Amino acid sequence: MNLVLLSDEDWIDSDHVVLRDHRADHLRNLLKLQVGDAVRVGRLGGLRGEGVVLEMDADGVQLQVQLHQAPPPRHRFDVVLALPRPKMLRRILRTVAEFGVANLHLINTARVEKSYWQSPLLLPAKLQEALLAGMERASDTIAPQLHLHKRFRPFVEDQLLDLCAGRHCWMAHMDAPRSLADVPPEPAVVMIGPEGGFVPFEVELAERVIAQRVHLGARVLSVDTALPAALAQAL
Repeated sequence: MNLVLLSDEDWIDSDHVVLRDHRADHLRNLLKLQVGDAVRVGRLGGLRGEGVVLEMDADGVQLQVQLHQAPPPRHRFDVVLALPRPKMLRRILRTVAEFGVANLHLINTARVEKSYWQSPLLLPAKLQEALLAGMERASDTIAPQLHLHKRFRPFVEDQLLDLCAGRHCWMAHMDAPRSLADVPPEPAVVMIGPEGGFVPFEVELAERVIAQRVHLGARVLSVDTALPAALAQAL
């Protein structure tokens, strides 16, 4: 945890917060802070700054807070990602938050198992928990916006063009003639398929609407490797 994230419920007045959950345990037991020590904090959806420990006991930790620093900039790619298998999902959500992706669209494809959509990890509380873990690591206060799309064709035909909003749409595909590393350094939407990739129908449909195929290199990558590989090329 490189940043203590503060929610609206933590504030007791305009300059003070009280933490009574795992964050208090982290400050006491892992960071071993004492009264007078400072820690980096940030308000969810707002500014970052410092918190000074005023009181600390078994019931909680009180901080005096000053916020003055803007959150880090957003990544220039929005991501369209085939819903990964549940055991990968939490790690992928943390990665998206660490990179500062503004929008993550989780979509259905032919190779996405129907059971993935029933995973308890898609419950709002679980999604938020995973995103917060990535934000704490990256010292960020702005959460990625998550969008779930359970039907591939309506998403591509009815929504993809609008969400690109004049930006390029790059579709990761092994046989592409061009590398993602060689595209113009501009804001864009990047589409990444499931294990095994997009099927031909999906590639053809996306290309008819707006997508252009790009590759991530000569090696076959798992989804949880392909995503950071794509995002890292645009840092």
